[in-house]
Amino acid sequence: MNNEVFYNISKIIERDSKTTTYKFALLRGVIDIIQDNSPYISFAENRVHFPTGLLIEKWFLYYYPILESQTTIPQINGETNLAFGKSFVDIISAYKEIGGFSVFYNDLRNKGIPKNLQNDFFELAKKLRDTITRMPMKYIGRSISNDYYSIFNFESGVLRKGSSDIDIQFLIQNFGTFSIPKEYYEAFKILGSFINGQDSLLFKWAEFSVNASKQNLSISKVVNEVLKSPITEREIKESKRIYKEILKREGQVYCVWTGKKIASYDIDHLIPFSIWKNNDLWNLLPSDSKTNNQKRDKIPSPELIEKQKSLIVDYWGILNESQTQRFKKEIQIALLGNNSFASWQETGIKQLQSSCEYLISNRGYEEWKI
Repeated sequence: MNNEVFYNISKIIERDSKTTTYKFALLRGVIDIIQDNSPYISFAENRVHFPTGLLIEKWFLYYYPILESQTTIPQINGETNLAFGKSFVDIISAYKEIGGFSVFYNDLRNKGIPKNLQNDFFELAKKLRDTITRMPMKYIGRSISNDYYSIFNFESGVLRKGSSDIDIQFLIQNFGTFSIPKEYYEAFKILGSFINGQDSLLFKWAEFSVNASKQNLSISKVVNEVLKSPITEREIKESKRIYKEILKREGQVYCVWTGKKIASYDIDHLIPFSIWKNNDLWNLLPSDSKTNNQKRDKIPSPELIEKQKSLIVDYWGILNESQTQRFKKEIQIALLGNNSFASWQETGIKQLQSSCEYLISNRGYEEWKI
């Protein structure tokens, strides 16, 4: 197993399509099956094989509480619904009368689905299988390869509903298998628990706090507070206001990415705020609105920064003259480190390129070029 596999996993998580939660559910499910050390896992040549039924079971567990929740928790962008949403809600409604989620899971694992619900359950299981195999399995890996099914392979089983018992064993025996490269299996085996969250530092931190509170707090409450950023929308607007006032005095404004003179513009976070919670003035640059919308949460390539560095440095110089104390302090901490401020232009650009290269190559964020 080489480092490329870890980089690829990072890229998949960050770059692959995010129009639905299917990708996250697929990766989470595979990792959970591996972490369960399922006896159904088998090895052949350089691939590791799993019953698709185990993955369908995981999706039942993941989406049941989400679709049952009184709070709407969006799982897909736009006005469309989950491919299996209506069928799943029908099953949830039926189980609401006989004990809910826990009873459903006990039936799935032990007792078997009641006769009067078997047809609906079977159709829902097929929809889950089709969604899993035709959507995330097909497209995962497109950020690192132009091929479909570049990581996941699916082998359809012979689907029969002749059994009197429809349960987890029925899913395992009748819904085919899928496989992944062995090196991905090994990576998920090592890092899976940290990716999925049960053993992640944030989860362990929250779990400790809940126990220390004698269960007076919830995991979700603690995680929400731990992840809270000190920089609010108000601070972001204030920094942008300062920048716009400076540019207004300058008279002419040029898009930092295209070099074109612009009458109206956005103040763009060079390294997106969603990725790097940095509201420093040096990280704020004027950009044409259309160009800024194209960039969104992508990371500028080191080559693009090199191409536009004279304009970037010009804007930094304007900030240095107008907001000297703040600019010096912010750029020293974020980009210069122990280097002298005397060489701030050259050092700042090099460190900026280094940071962007790290986010693209190591963290897997999408590169942006013009």
